[in-house]
Amino acid sequence: MSGVQEIRFKRPLTEEKEKEKAAPKLRHTGILQDQLRRTAKPPFVPSFSLAVRILLLARVTAAMYSNISDCDEVFNFWEPLHYLDRGYGLQTWETSPVYAIRSWAYIILHYVPAKILSWTIREDSKRAAFFTVRILLAIVSTLCEAKLFDTIREKINNRVARYFLVYLFTSAGMWNASTAFLPSTFAMYATTLAYAYAFIPAAQKLERRTLIATTSFVAGAVIGWPFALVCALPFVFEEMFVFAGDRVQAAQRPKWMLNRWTRLAWNGFLAMQLVIPVFAVDTYFYGEQVFVPWNIVKYNVFPDAERGPGLYGTEPWYFYILNLLLNFNIVLPLALMALPALALTYRVDRKRLGYFLGSPEESSPYTMLGLRLTPVYIWFAIMTAQAHKEERFMFPIYPLLCFNAAVSTYLIRGWLEVIFVKITKSPYRASQTSIFSRATLCITLVPALFSLARIMALWKYYHAPMQILYRFQYEEGPLLLNATGLLPTPLPPPELLAEYYAKEATRKKRSDEDDERLDLGPLREFGLRICYGKEWYRFPGHYLVPDGVRVDWIKSEFDGMLPAHFTETVAEAGLPARVAGTSAVPEGLNDRNLEEPAFYVPVSECDYLIDLDFPEHPSLSLNEPRYAIDAQHWSRQHCEPFLDARHSPLITRMLWLPGKNWASSNSYGDYCLLRNTALVDEKISRVRAEVKERKERVSVL
Repeated sequence: MSGVQEIRFKRPLTEEKEKEKAAPKLRHTGILQDQLRRTAKPPFVPSFSLAVRILLLARVTAAMYSNISDCDEVFNFWEPLHYLDRGYGLQTWETSPVYAIRSWAYIILHYVPAKILSWTIREDSKRAAFFTVRILLAIVSTLCEAKLFDTIREKINNRVARYFLVYLFTSAGMWNASTAFLPSTFAMYATTLAYAYAFIPAAQKLERRTLIATTSFVAGAVIGWPFALVCALPFVFEEMFVFAGDRVQAAQRPKWMLNRWTRLAWNGFLAMQLVIPVFAVDTYFYGEQVFVPWNIVKYNVFPDAERGPGLYGTEPWYFYILNLLLNFNIVLPLALMALPALALTYRVDRKRLGYFLGSPEESSPYTMLGLRLTPVYIWFAIMTAQAHKEERFMFPIYPLLCFNAAVSTYLIRGWLEVIFVKITKSPYRASQTSIFSRATLCITLVPALFSLARIMALWKYYHAPMQILYRFQYEEGPLLLNATGLLPTPLPPPELLAEYYAKEATRKKRSDEDDERLDLGPLREFGLRICYGKEWYRFPGHYLVPDGVRVDWIKSEFDGMLPAHFTETVAEAGLPARVAGTSAVPEGLNDRNLEEPAFYVPVSECDYLIDLDFPEHPSLSLNEPRYAIDAQHWSRQHCEPFLDARHSPLITRMLWLPGKNWASSNSYGDYCLLRNTALVDEKISRVRAEVKERKERVSVL
């Protein structure tokens, strides 16, 4: 209206934004297409940035609270990283230059995150460094997953992308794998990123797609785990033989194929340049020329009678089925039924993949989708055929499992639509009913609830190994410093400590001030030693043990090879000094899993012992006595409940639910920090006398 003034609070749109707004995004462009409400507003699906925020919430939470479930992660990756960082740590035979089947190039990628706090804000806490590395892994995983989600949203289907995001966010398997410091996790990142581009149909004009996908696959194999390259087979097949995004006349096929093959070979050559820095870094740290990926393949594929992965256990063919059911529950059968579901859809709901079904000049959408579903089957078959099986071996396909399950969920929805229309004879009623959305809600919600119960079970039942070292650092350490006069602010008497800690916790929650950082450096004066016996494989690493406290092994019933100590170097000397340890051949380490008695210390020389005791079902052994009840020599400083899986019902040990009845069905042990009473008291007296002498000397001066 003329003569009327307007106030507009919204920023004016630029010409480009006006064009973007004027041209709404086409809805039915993916491989899978909705058949109901085709002209209606598309279903809500998060944007890339929202997906990042959603996934980051889950991944950072996992970084802070998930357990370390594999001793291989600790001894072959966290401990070597700790050695690069601090100049001491534990190593296995796999990082010995004699065998060299662990890549320092992969480990060194985590060195900067481990040091960044000390370089920037002068925060030199090892515990903080540990969680910084984990949070970085969480961020990398989030970005790779979100990128794949975005591609699924654009190239497959909005609803499939939504289901995929839900399965990723709620999966107990992704909770464990996303922040693990393992080459198989790195391979998972690389494979996820690779398929974020490989899911885009191959075409002559899409050079960038081929380059990034190829480089990602090669990076996952060369830097991470060489066997992960198997996941690239469907991508390579599509690139070489499938028209995909191209329309090719019969006369043009030889030229088309030559161009495709040449492009793949050239991009493969460019990607293989990653071998050069990996080879250089590993050669530098091992002190001799070595190509770790080949050593890994040689050890696992061509073992001899006395060596090979079979030394460390074999599992039945159904191991991965049970393990994946535990970590993914209903998502696993949904994932494995994806190809059969696609075949059934071809029979009963053929238009679900669009109205074009292929021609001699173009690829069928069924072929395209089938290729995107096959990596899970290929990897699952190859890993199942191996005698030696580990949970981590399935990590590379975890996001692809979620994708397959999301496709199955969508196809099931399509079947329900077909059945409903056939019964009611009314596509209009089908477009108005909420049956389909409720059905898919149930399909996605049920595995989410099971996964949440599994995640809580892992925390409640198995977090004690990490929690007990937290207690040592923040309760036992200050007690020792307080008893010797090394604590700036003295603690109250022992009988009032529990009340004191409770009040301090309340005060810190109410107060906005930062927590004071307690300097545990003076613990070096004690020369403390923490020992592990039968619980050696649950040791979470030196990053959770204060500097100056040594970790050693005592004899248990285990009669295999244990980790040895790296050659110690000065912490401040930096990476060049560490080569003296990484290139040294440690005595006693072997690749035949033979016990080395020199790695043990007498239990009488241990100041602290971490041990697991099952009061309800005690086991008696000459090499594994019940230290926790030996009050004459050991005092129980702190104990955490730990599930006795052998004597607990299957369902209640797999899942956790609130309520006393559920928890009481299980049997629990005591995961304890035990103090060698006589030895620690002697050291307290010695340090107290030294501190008193120093103070007297200062007062005289």
